[in-house]
Amino acid sequence: MGKVKTGTVCSVKGCDEKATRSVSAEKAREGLQAAGAAFEDEQPRRLYLCQKHYKLYKKQTKQDKKVDKWRYGA
Repeated sequence: MGKVKTGTVCSVKGCDEKATRSVSAEKAREGLQAAGAAFEDEQPRRLYLCQKHYKLYKKQTKQDKKVDKWRYGA
């Protein structure tokens, strides 16, 4: 059983909602810091995001994903 199913809270500072997704910390930091979200000081491998912050993450990284698809021919 993963951490999301056990009831982990969102990794964004000040958010106490239940996490719904787990994403790579490196990619999430790039996308969400541009939107103004702050994270805890430690450097984990995974970040846990609630539905609201996951939606924000998807919006911020949409263009990067599109460019990567073009680059690698998928």
